[in-house]
Amino acid sequence: MRRSKTISLAEAIKDYINEMKIGGKLLELNIIDSWEKIAGKAISSRTSRVTIKDGVLIVYLKSSVARNELMMIRDSLKEKINLEAGQQIIREIIIK
Repeated sequence: MRRSKTISLAEAIKDYINEMKIGGKLLELNIIDSWEKIAGKAISSRTSRVTIKDGVLIVYLKSSVARNELMMIRDSLKEKINLEAGQQIIREIIIK
């Protein structure tokens, strides 16, 4: 017997994400996972750690040259990240 209120697996997962309120965290993890694609190979290879807390992206770098380069493109990088996420996730970038 087939139930009349069946939903697809995608809909069930979407409902679960909305109910648990973890959509924002999943977007943040997606940004961290795609850091090399977003920042480029030169900067990502000199990055030791990337974290996101309360809409602030914190990038820890191993190289002062990469730090200076990232400081110059910080605003465009923020726009690129938010475009990749599809919504305003990052409001500030701190480089350490």
